Amino acid sequence: MAVTLVNPGGLPEIDAYRQVSIATGSKLVSVAGQVAWDADGVTVGEGDLAAQVEQCYLNIGTALAEVGASFDDVVKLTVYVVDWTPDKMSPFLEGVTRAASKLGVVPVPPGTLLGVAALAAPDHLVEVEATAVID
Repeated sequence: MAVTLVNPGGLPEIDAYRQVSIATGSKLVSVAGQVAWDADGVTVGEGDLAAQVEQCYLNIGTALAEVGASFDDVVKLTVYVVDWTPDKMSPFLEGVTRAASKLGVVPVPPGTLLGVAALAAPDHLVEVEATAVID
């Protein structure tokens, strides 16, 4: 594994993810923003933030597997959530937890969550992109 996740002293310790990742691999993998589509391009969990977050993470796992990587190799996630408000944190974390359980990843790597006005398709509530490093 080319990635070590760390919670540095002096920063808050967050159960769901780590504040820093250290990558030692030699190949950089960038996964385009993934939305809640299944393999046929049908939206999963229309109107359900938790279900869509879960599907986005699972899609990233699928993309990574195709190039010989896994979530263990992810150094950074960027998450875009439509009309973000703090009350959406609970369903967001529910989706992350379900996906992490299925993917066998706890905690997840560092990430940034951004509220956006809209995504490319009106039924998409969330989009997640990933950067990974592999040997």
